[in-house]
Amino acid sequence: MAKYIVQIIVLGGQVVSKAFVKALRQEYAASQAAANKAGGANKGSANSRTTAANVKAGITLTEAMQILNVDKINPEDVNKRYEHLFNVNDKSKGGSFYIQSKVVRAKERIDQEIAHHKTDKTEESTDSSKS
Repeated sequence: MAKYIVQIIVLGGQVVSKAFVKALRQEYAASQAAANKAGGANKGSANSRTTAANVKAGITLTEAMQILNVDKINPEDVNKRYEHLFNVNDKSKGGSFYIQSKVVRAKERIDQEIAHHKTDKTEESTDSSKS
């Protein structure tokens, strides 16, 4: 009787481990496909910079703009929407800390984009003055 119980446990362990390995491989393949779709480093510096910024912030620029409900990256509009949403979702006022943290992450991501555009414009003006 004990022999059969041991065999059942061993077979069950094998089945579970095979399923785990298969799920792990599928997850790895899915993450590779997502990385390729997002634009790997081999597609150019603009795509790789955007991908790096998305990974760093944990949020895409499009998602950030949707959270703050802005159509264009206008620093004044972004700051206005950020202040409003941050205050409305204050925990002491019955708001949601989760939503408030999403608002902060969205603002950080858009600020990264604004800073990058300022850097690009500075580099362009420097390059044109060298010509």
